[in-house]
Amino acid sequence: MFTRDLAPERGLLLVQGRDSRLDASIHMLFMAMDLAVIWINAQNEVVDTRLARRWRLAYVPQQPARFVLETHPDRLADFNIGDKVSIHEAWLD
Repeated sequence: MFTRDLAPERGLLLVQGRDSRLDASIHMLFMAMDLAVIWINAQNEVVDTRLARRWRLAYVPQQPARFVLETHPDRLADFNIGDKVSIHEAWLD
């Protein structure tokens, strides 16, 4: 939340217990940078994308999602609604 910069190849994957619009919602309060947000359902299909602007109250996906990928804004064009994605492994740094 207090990071001021994000490299284009970096991001954060949030995992919910089930597909949900409410559980997959995010806020951007106290954020120092904008983010590309990609919502992905349990079938690994992109269901929504958005450029999330810093200091905005809330973003809710248009369709239920289980995964929320937050990454550099330059990566937003890499994802389209309906795309299938593959999540291979989690990195711990």
